[in-house]
Amino acid sequence: MKFPIAVVSLLAVIQSASAFAPAAFTARQSSVRTNTASLSQAAEGSSHNVPGPPYAGPQFKPILDSIKSPADMKSLDMREIKQLANELRWEVLENVSKTGGHLSASLGVNELTVALHYVFDAPEDSIIWDVSHQCYGHKVLTGRRDRFPTLRQAGGLSGFCKRSESEYDCFGAGHSSTSISAAQGMSVAKSLLNKRKNNCIAVIGDGAITGGMAYEAMNNAGYLKNRMIVVLNDNGQVSLPTGTQSAGGVIPASQLSAYTSNLLVSKPFQDFRDFAKSFNRLLPENVQGVNKRIDEYARGIVSGGTLFEELGFYYVGPLDGHDLDNLIPILEKLRDSPSSKPVLLHIKTTKGYGYPPAEQASDRMHGVGKFDLGTGVQFKTKATAPSLTSIFANALIDQATEDRAIVGITAAMPGGTGMDIFGRRFPKRTFDVGIAEQHAVTFAAGMATEGLKPFCCIYSTFMQRGYDQVIHDVAIQNLPVRMMLDRAGLVGNDGPTHHGVYDLAYMGTIPNLTIMAPSDEVELKNMVATCAAFDDGPTVLRYPRGVGYGVEKLRDFFGYEFESDEIPKGQVVPIGKGRIIRRPGGMKTEANGANTRGRERKDRVAILSFGTRLEESLIAANAVEESDPNLGVTVADARFMKPLDVDLVRELADDHSVLITVEEGSIGGFGSHVLHFLTLDGAMDEGNLKFRPMVIPDTYFEAGTQYEQYEAAGLNARHIKGTVLRLTNRIKVPVLQEQD
Repeated sequence: MKFPIAVVSLLAVIQSASAFAPAAFTARQSSVRTNTASLSQAAEGSSHNVPGPPYAGPQFKPILDSIKSPADMKSLDMREIKQLANELRWEVLENVSKTGGHLSASLGVNELTVALHYVFDAPEDSIIWDVSHQCYGHKVLTGRRDRFPTLRQAGGLSGFCKRSESEYDCFGAGHSSTSISAAQGMSVAKSLLNKRKNNCIAVIGDGAITGGMAYEAMNNAGYLKNRMIVVLNDNGQVSLPTGTQSAGGVIPASQLSAYTSNLLVSKPFQDFRDFAKSFNRLLPENVQGVNKRIDEYARGIVSGGTLFEELGFYYVGPLDGHDLDNLIPILEKLRDSPSSKPVLLHIKTTKGYGYPPAEQASDRMHGVGKFDLGTGVQFKTKATAPSLTSIFANALIDQATEDRAIVGITAAMPGGTGMDIFGRRFPKRTFDVGIAEQHAVTFAAGMATEGLKPFCCIYSTFMQRGYDQVIHDVAIQNLPVRMMLDRAGLVGNDGPTHHGVYDLAYMGTIPNLTIMAPSDEVELKNMVATCAAFDDGPTVLRYPRGVGYGVEKLRDFFGYEFESDEIPKGQVVPIGKGRIIRRPGGMKTEANGANTRGRERKDRVAILSFGTRLEESLIAANAVEESDPNLGVTVADARFMKPLDVDLVRELADDHSVLITVEEGSIGGFGSHVLHFLTLDGAMDEGNLKFRPMVIPDTYFEAGTQYEQYEAAGLNARHIKGTVLRLTNRIKVPVLQEQD
């Protein structure tokens, strides 16, 4: 058998190496296990170096106190750099323990953050953080330490990178898998504009790199061969939390994660190549060129090639991402390289590194509320009722217990969507596809073609990423995919990248969809049952972040009558049918009864709520009637946006002089659909009906509590009351005069 000349030369090199120094070469091969063990030890974190509990950081932070911007780091020596990293870690810990936030991601890249700002010259050099929930240390080092106590609060620092907040935040984020595309665009722009420096660094995790957009960008980067560095932060946590029981087991929901894990434990060629390079430098230049080709060929033989190299990247790694002694010089070499070839630097880190409670938690303390720094125990107020997410999950379990065709799908968010609860009960019917919303939707469509009943559970804000699939793969084919949109409406401290305010507008334009929203947990359970029973097309069920009301309030305020202290199992509700909750005079008032309120049509007002603003609508109705003995307010729960309950809308329009819609969505949603119907139906033609849609205004709402955000949006009870009183001429609206 004849071997290619490159292979013959390679074999000669190996034989020569063994002949000259067999003991050394054997030692290098055996050191693979040692190096791997070292990386594994690093992956286990630094718990053994942190005394406690109770855990505490340094009393003083002299190095960090001297850093006002990254430029102040340039004169530090390695000992001081390491001390800075320790001080930075505890600065993040101390502040997040008081504010809450995304903790462990920032702890995991703490050393990388210090290294990047020490080696590169931001903001001239562009550092892009994928998702950017790991940017807390970056914010502290870039002049925002004094504002750090305001993290994720109204008027404070964003929990993500934000271009308007700092010149060091060169690209904003909140969703995943965008960094490589952004870095590539910046690199091309710097080249075309002949900028003096062109260092663009994208930091992306092993979860975010599973997103299809990351592959698209890597494929294009290898083709364009533009200069950039992609740092793959491999921490083994693809989904939140990792370890959810599913059809794929409890391992991370990513074959790429398994692939990079294999790279971490199969490093023989990494050591051999170090030797081969030193050997190559002893040869004449023409032989060096031949052996360069040998090196490239051998990489394919010995390691099987790497995916990243096949995509056109120069692969470096894996490296210990917490080892500053190695990380800094390698980054310096990459910075100073004249090559325009894109580089992928693969580092292994531990999420939550340096804080034992985070390292040991199942979710690595990914997102936390306020907590006790000494123990890691979070301060959680006792909930008066279960979360809507858990209510949904348990309602789905109820349905799946009786219907084996029901399956659950999540895109790397089992904890956030309740699929972790469902997975514990039905692991073989639970599918975590990783950060791949487009795939999740079409995967569900494929299941539906074969008779399964897929519940595709995705945050409202993340479903934006699968929009074309909803149209092309689900709606056009009228496949009965059940799309569960958690976190609908304003979500609180995560801010504008995570608000679920657009789904009614973007889903409402698509034919064949049935769109519904529950007003409370009883309706949520009913709508889960309705979706399970509906096979005539795709359904969308949206519900907000938050907790239910509890049995007592459901009875006393909403008028439910339960036979026991438990909410009953969900019942199927008629498709496209809403309900009247309150008539003039109060909840128990019968239609055409003895009520004296609103005897004249001009004094009758209807509030048509869609979703959980129903409570605020009822509070407003009570307040309006308390303020005026003549006004009568009807409150209805629409339940469905598509198909719209046109009979209910006609009844409200005919019997009332004012009709107000209230929703937790943007312009173009439920209110627009109601108005569209009213105008086409002629209800507005005679000019005797005043209509007002109350929606989330056309702006972005920054971090704050959900109450603060709805207050700013004008969708709380006092705003609804004010709208009623203005439209019934009980209060005057001041006229703004133009100033000379």
